[in-house]
Order: sequence, then structure tokens, then C-alpha cells
Amino acid sequence: MRVISGKYKGKKLIGFDIDGTRPTMDRIKESLFGMIQNNLRDSVVLDLFAGSGSLGIEAISNGANMCYFVDKEQELIKIIKQNISNMNEKINLLKSDYSSALKQFKSDNIKFDIVFLDPPYKMNLINDCLNKIYEYKLLNENGIIVCEYENESVNNDNFELLKYKKYGSKKISIYKLKK
Repeated sequence: MRVISGKYKGKKLIGFDIDGTRPTMDRIKESLFGMIQNNLRDSVVLDLFAGSGSLGIEAISNGANMCYFVDKEQELIKIIKQNISNMNEKINLLKSDYSSALKQFKSDNIKFDIVFLDPPYKMNLINDCLNKIYEYKLLNENGIIVCEYENESVNNDNFELLKYKKYGSKKISIYKLKK
């Protein structure tokens, strides 16, 4: 696994072989970042179920100003720390479950331009995350939410689907707030 584009292109990332993780494949990541490239410059990013940190690191590599990485597993926090070592960037690493992290961001009045939601597939957490992001007002006016999932039925009346793409059994949906 590696960074596919931007200033850290080619940087090797560890953590693709950890039990419980399912890193986004390079070809999907390349397509995904092609879809959001106009949103990246100077953005504040949340990689909510960060795993190895691959999506947030790719965003930083492509011009994001700040990235918050959240994962509840200590082993994955250590891997993210290794993956972001030698990167002189604005990065915040939080060991927390998603619900507590979102409450903390609300409390700290932090808003995001891009949110990556790539939770464990079988847990069906995307709709709950979308509800909390909306309720806590965590998305900037022109912000987007990028969801990666398999069988979950994503449905939320507060967001508008901007883009959808299917890669085998994996699906990518990109949402923005409804006006």
C-alpha cells in the first residue's frame, strides 16, 4: 500500500495486513481522489474510521490543510503514527470510538470540508454517522462526505448524493448538505 499522488506520492504505508482492517485498494483510491480533487486544496479533513490512515494521508498529500484521524484501536493508532512520521503537516490523532469523537468535535466547534466514512462493513454505521454529522453541524457549507461500503443501505434526507460509483462489491457515495 502506498500514497498514489501528490507531494507524498510513492510513500509506503503499513497496516494493510492487520486483522479487522480493509484498506481501500489503490485503483479505487485513485478514482475516488479523482472525484474529489477540486475539494482538497486547503481543506480540513476527518478520516473517521482511519484504520491505517491511508485516506487522510492521501488527502494531505493532495493539498488538504489539516487532517483529523480517528480510530478506537490502539494498534491502528500506532500504525497511523508510523505512517505519518516524517510528515511535517497539521495532523491530529484521536483514539476514540466514532460517536465520542463526533461529540468532541461538536464540543470543540470543529467543522470539516471532507469527511471520510469507511467503517467496518458489517456494522452498518454510515447512516448513524450521517445523522450525527448533520445534528452536530460538523460539515462546512460546501463540505462533502465520502462513504465507502458494501451492502449497507445509505439513506439520509439531510444530504444530497453528488456522485456514486461501484467497484465490484464496494460502493463509493459522495454527499453534500441539501440546500
